[in-house]
Amino acid sequence: MPYTIATDICEGVADCTDACPVACIHPGPGKNVKGTDWFWIDFNTCIDCGICLQVCPVEGAIVPEERPELQKTPE
Repeated sequence: MPYTIATDICEGVADCTDACPVACIHPGPGKNVKGTDWFWIDFNTCIDCGICLQVCPVEGAIVPEERPELQKTPE
């Protein structure tokens, strides 16, 4: 099951993008409700390795399950 980035908790640190072995984490357009950059996970590419969760310094920004209601995935 893919991981999810909680868009409104993400602070755009981007440690996850460098750590991801399959490059499934992408920058989102604009800013989130906190006024920061944010990222999203492509559920179709994610291999559920958990590295993103291990490297993310923002508590609660990455959820270890597929929760599309928490992630504003661009169309």
